[in-house]
Amino acid sequence: MADDYFGCLLGKFPVKVLHLIIVIKPRYIKISLHVLIWGTLLLLPYFVSTAANGYKIGAIPGLLFTEAGLIHMGIFYFNVFVLYPGLANRRWWLLYIPACALLIFGSFWLKYQILSTWFPEIGRDPSVYKFVFGPSIAALVISFIYCRIIDGIRKEREQKEKQAAQLLTELKFLRSQISPHFLFNVLTNLVSLARQKSDKLEQSLLMLSELMRYMLYDAQGEKIGLQKEIAYLNSYIELQKLRFESHVQINSRVLLEEEGQHYYIEPMLLIPFVENAFKHGVGYIEGARIDIDLSLKDGQLVFDVRNKFGKEPPGSKDGQSGIGLNNVRSRLDLLYKGRYTLAIDDKNDLFHIILTLKPV
Repeated sequence: MADDYFGCLLGKFPVKVLHLIIVIKPRYIKISLHVLIWGTLLLLPYFVSTAANGYKIGAIPGLLFTEAGLIHMGIFYFNVFVLYPGLANRRWWLLYIPACALLIFGSFWLKYQILSTWFPEIGRDPSVYKFVFGPSIAALVISFIYCRIIDGIRKEREQKEKQAAQLLTELKFLRSQISPHFLFNVLTNLVSLARQKSDKLEQSLLMLSELMRYMLYDAQGEKIGLQKEIAYLNSYIELQKLRFESHVQINSRVLLEEEGQHYYIEPMLLIPFVENAFKHGVGYIEGARIDIDLSLKDGQLVFDVRNKFGKEPPGSKDGQSGIGLNNVRSRLDLLYKGRYTLAIDDKNDLFHIILTLKPV
């Protein structure tokens, strides 16, 4: 029976149970599992044996088994909290092995004193020595495996935190990049209205203030309500309608299921496609037309933007041309990788974009 116990101790226990202890995040649960496991080991003789034979497991009395278990627990935690973190590194690793050996020999001496003082009859039987002294080595090996698992999980967590920080930094950069680009385009539109001395300039400025508020406050979070993003998109489209009046045919349709109010999306993710349509779909084209369709059905968002385009005069492109679409591609890859499709077609003087993704 003792052989079975120590075989289990060296087999399934170190990897499966220790990994379970580590990956459970709440500290109080981890402590409770430690207490449960060590309590079970220390009281094992009283669970599997009887008082009639002294709660023996094999030839080992229950009291000796429990006392030895306390020594094993000391070995385990001394290595986990003192030896391994202090010596198992590049600088001090040469001292780690002799320190472990000293710990094992110290446990041997302590067990021998217990045997000779309280269990002299057991000490006179060399056949039980492997069951008395061997588990000290097992406890050290298990504690080493435990430490290695902790190190692996900690490194994995640090790597994920580092990647998350890099992702956040990159997203902040992309957002800071798209806001001034968008603002530049809108201000260009307002300048056009000012030159025309249009009565619609005041209304356009009010719309711009709402758009600015969205960019400065609402769009700073990780996700924004889909309906807010759509309201922002509609304001931009209305601003463009005020500018172009009947010179450009603008058709926009939004079809949302009732559950749409519960979905969230990356802020300012849709606007670059519409910006691109107005930037390249008007000004040099007869019968300019822009179609914008957005639908949400069964949790699937489909954003469809189409605009006619023609050959632009040389030098008409500014240094910012194309920044919006490149930006949104990068953000899609960062946030929705594997969960979106982006199809772009520019055949027959028609620029057509279809974005499909699942908002959260």
